[in-house]
Amino acid sequence: MRVTLLIFAACLIASIRADGSIDLTDDDFDSRLSSFDTSLVMFYAPWCGHCKRLKPEFEKAANILASNDPPIKLVKVDCTEGGKSVCSRFSVQGYPTLKIFKGAEATSEYNGPREAAGIAKYMKAQVGPSAKDLVDVKAAEAFLGKDEAAVVGFFSGSSSSLQGALAKVADKLRESMRFGVSTAQDVNEKYGYADHVVLFRPKHLSNKFEPDFVVYDGSSSKDAISSWIDANLHGLVGHRTVDNSAQFKNPLVVAYFGVDYVKNAKGTNYWRNRMLKVAKSLQDDSVMSKATFAISNKDDFQQEISEYGFEYITDDKPRVAMRDAKGGKFVMKDVFSVENFEKFLKDVKEGNVEPHVKSEPLPDNSGPLKTAVAKNFDEVVVNNGKDTLVEFYAPWCGHCKKLTPVFEALAEALKDEDVAIVKMDATANDVPPSFDVKGFPTLFWLPRDSKDSHERYEGGREKDDFIKYIAKHATKELRGYDRSGNVKDKKEL
Repeated sequence: MRVTLLIFAACLIASIRADGSIDLTDDDFDSRLSSFDTSLVMFYAPWCGHCKRLKPEFEKAANILASNDPPIKLVKVDCTEGGKSVCSRFSVQGYPTLKIFKGAEATSEYNGPREAAGIAKYMKAQVGPSAKDLVDVKAAEAFLGKDEAAVVGFFSGSSSSLQGALAKVADKLRESMRFGVSTAQDVNEKYGYADHVVLFRPKHLSNKFEPDFVVYDGSSSKDAISSWIDANLHGLVGHRTVDNSAQFKNPLVVAYFGVDYVKNAKGTNYWRNRMLKVAKSLQDDSVMSKATFAISNKDDFQQEISEYGFEYITDDKPRVAMRDAKGGKFVMKDVFSVENFEKFLKDVKEGNVEPHVKSEPLPDNSGPLKTAVAKNFDEVVVNNGKDTLVEFYAPWCGHCKKLTPVFEALAEALKDEDVAIVKMDATANDVPPSFDVKGFPTLFWLPRDSKDSHERYEGGREKDDFIKYIAKHATKELRGYDRSGNVKDKKEL
């Protein structure tokens, strides 16, 4: 009997640990959520592939955060069953949708990582004060002793407009940046600042080409301080990781190699120092000084590397690629050296490097359903002189496979109309940057006379759903259908 009870208890504990999140419905959402100080809510649909992939990471994060002080709850709401009303109230239009709540009030969208450790780290940054109070020298040394970037405000004690602006910046950037504040005289004397804001870069990025810290010298404006942090955080050549990659904006130059500051800091800095030398020399260049330079671990960015046409990197030499301000891709084909790197950047600047385009071969487009590839996208989609519905799909996607016969039937039904029905394999071709494709299938409607004003199609996925949408939004009324999508009488044709 005792053995049975122990087994039952062990199974119960394992069950709790395996499912650390809380499921809420319309009936208990407000009452339960109002009892939580901070929570992350995932609105989902059981059939959604992205939701299925996120759920295990969401549960792991819930278990990580179970003992956090203050507590953070992770909540799930099924929008297809018991949570329909809640999902409608919070304007959930796609799955999964994640929102951060303070009590029962949604305070912000969740735009953080989608893996357990990243979710936990992001959510921990949402609770407690956004800036640590550095009350004495010991606290300041401990805070700045970590090998992470930090922004510290050193103030004389009396409240100032700069101090108030920094507090707002800390609230805004707390999930991606560490902030500290000192009003202690001994701390300010040790570091030599009073009424200044200082950005301290990570110790492992220290180098001879730039200082380890930067002192703010601008207005007491939240936006000005935020822009200053963005511009100076990573220095001349930043360490770009999966977690911080969104902080690196185009135009962006990246060297991919075995970046490892734990096991091979010397080897990592060997290549980074060469990039630093070039980046430093370009600070006065009116064009290239606007570019962001970074190093990234080749194994962490395999998919990105493949987008540039690189094979799997087995040697120690960096592979360099660049995206310009519009997202165009350029690849350095020569073996990495300071000289070749300088020449590559000069050639890109002067327009002597052909953009790299990943594209399938040109297809046979004799049938009603047209196929776009990167090489013919402008011809088939942008400059075809027709209203266009385009589907971006992945060959392995189940929802895409289900949509294929529907799209074929739709194209056949509209083959005599001034409407193009187009599909594009987004895994085998470069998708133009103006199309935000993060899942499959993703569909866009492009009006004939304003292709730049395309909008995401969020309607039903049956043939009649598409016809009704197209009939309503077509530039000219369809020949075979009225504006409601009803088949016209023969007398009307």
